[in-house]
Amino acid sequence: MLEILFAGDYCPQYGLQEKIDLEEYQEVFGDIKPHIESVDYSIVNFETCIPGINDKPIDKCGPNLKTNDKALEALRYIGFDCVSLANNHIRDFGDGGVMGVIDYCKRKRIDFVGAGRDLISAKKTLTKEINGKKIAFVNFCENEFSIATKFQAGAAPLDPVSNYYQIVKAKTESDFVVVIIHGGHEHLQLPSQRMKSTYQYFVDIGADAIVNHHQHCYSGYEIYKGKPIFYGLGNFCFDDNIQDDLWNYGFMLKMRFSEEISFELIPYEQCKSKDGVKLIDNRSAFDNKIKELNEIINNTDLLEEKLNDYLYKGGKNILGVFEPYTNRYIKALYNRRLLPSFIGKKKSVIIRNFIECESHRDKLLNYLRNI
Repeated sequence: MLEILFAGDYCPQYGLQEKIDLEEYQEVFGDIKPHIESVDYSIVNFETCIPGINDKPIDKCGPNLKTNDKALEALRYIGFDCVSLANNHIRDFGDGGVMGVIDYCKRKRIDFVGAGRDLISAKKTLTKEINGKKIAFVNFCENEFSIATKFQAGAAPLDPVSNYYQIVKAKTESDFVVVIIHGGHEHLQLPSQRMKSTYQYFVDIGADAIVNHHQHCYSGYEIYKGKPIFYGLGNFCFDDNIQDDLWNYGFMLKMRFSEEISFELIPYEQCKSKDGVKLIDNRSAFDNKIKELNEIINNTDLLEEKLNDYLYKGGKNILGVFEPYTNRYIKALYNRRLLPSFIGKKKSVIIRNFIECESHRDKLLNYLRNI
């Protein structure tokens, strides 16, 4: 038997970064260090990058996150063996930010998976032999601004055709295949139907377990054809001056691989009462929430019902980017419905066609990437 621990999004900022810069690792991670040290192998999502002094932030939506070498040194101190790098922030400072992480990992012998100096290297599977068993880690993320290409460093992309070959090949060369995915709807504790069908497909073609993160909140799980699919671990240690139960709670996943795969969820509070991770003493509320989420995930009709309202509201807000309003104050008026929409029924049909049709979308994306 072998035990592997998985953790979600790690990104030190603000007070957490200050403590890490002062090397107060025990104060930040002392509560959970024994759990990490107790397993045969451990992996966490490194949700940031390490740029050099001349590396500039890329043009993107959302914040450009960065840290320094001590963020990785802290992970070494608490016993993490590996970092997954396929996420939407690994390329926030271009090639330099990506290679800053990879170069440090190579120097300090920290394993990594999911990113590289180009697309070919980013898609490489990490295979480890532990306790006489070979386990393969395949890591990729949804497509935002972090994806590697033939000529730029970055993350491996979620691409079911390419991922098929990655998973099938990994299965032929190992005893177990774990697929680690970074994706989903932020601040939503449920997977979309698209996520469910895609992740189940990955099991169909050979994955023994699926582990997902990105949403900044934990989700539930399902057992599909005897294989566990975890739809969200939540933030591992990510301070963002946010104080709510979604952001500040998550769980580590301890998975045991033998004839069958078993697992244990280890819930914690992070960056709420202190800058760091603190185990939960009374976990009854957490267990009840996981049970509730699992019931929804395993009921297709109920999941669709819960998703529809969220997706409609979110889609309505996203459609606002197609409006001619650019000034933030004017956009605020529009968001409060104090200014009219220029997108009527006919315009919405045209927009839908250019997004939904693969050939139209190819042209649109190619043009936008090359402006």
